[in-house]
Amino acid sequence: MTLQEGKDKFIQSWGALGSSWGINRTMAQIHALLLISPQALSAEDIMEELKISRGNANMNIRALIDWGLVYKELKAGERKEFFVAEKDMWEVVKNIIIQRKKKELEPMLKVLDEISSIDEAGPKSEEFVQIIREIKLFSSKADSTLDSLIKADSNWFVGTFMKMIK
Repeated sequence: MTLQEGKDKFIQSWGALGSSWGINRTMAQIHALLLISPQALSAEDIMEELKISRGNANMNIRALIDWGLVYKELKAGERKEFFVAEKDMWEVVKNIIIQRKKKELEPMLKVLDEISSIDEAGPKSEEFVQIIREIKLFSSKADSTLDSLIKADSNWFVGTFMKMIK
C-alpha cells in the first residue's frame, strides 16, 4: 500500500466513523485530512483533495471550528485562511463528548425534567412517571460520568481504562 492509498483509506474510514459520533461524512473527512496533514491547509487545498464544493468545505470547516476540533492558523503574507486539526487525541475525544452531550443528552434531560412531574393520577400515570424517573436517574448518572471524564486528564483515563480491560 502506498502512502497516498493509506491516506485515502484513513480519510474514507474516518468519514464513515463520523456518523457514529454525530457529524456528517464530509465534516469527518475534512477532520481526517487535517489530522494527517503535516501543515495547515487552506479551504482550496481541502476542496481539491476531497473533491468538494467551496460551500461544503466552508460550512464543514466552520462546524469543526465550533466543535473545537479545528483551528485557524495565520500565515504571514497570506490572505487565505489556513486550518489545522487538534492533534491531541484526548482533546479530540473530550470535545466530541462535550458537543454530543450538549446536542443530545442535555436536551433529553430537560425533557425528562418536564415530563417527570405530570399531575394526572392513576396506575398508568404512576407507571409512566416511574419509568421516566428511572430513565432520568440513568441519564443523570451518565451526565455526571461524562462531566468527570471531561475534567479528567488523559493519564488518569488511560490508567483507569487499562485496569478495566485487564
